[in-house]
Amino acid sequence: MKNDQQQPDFFDKPENISKILKVFYAICILLVVADFIVHRHIYHAWEQLPAFYAIYGFVGCVVLVLIAKAMRKVLMKKEDYYDQ
Repeated sequence: MKNDQQQPDFFDKPENISKILKVFYAICILLVVADFIVHRHIYHAWEQLPAFYAIYGFVGCVVLVLIAKAMRKVLMKKEDYYDQ
């Protein structure tokens, strides 16, 4: 017999999403704590700032998004480009 109703996927269940987010937040907290415990071999003075790499990564992602928005204006074709 064929079952007409499909079983929901793993990511369709809200309790699974909640578990994944809790694990993600726990990993983030552990990484922040590790930033204060683990000795880093620094090359520049600004690397001593707490959460330097997190701030650097965030700023890098924001810059990438802004560059992508600017590139979209240059590279985007008209809606009916392929219909001509």
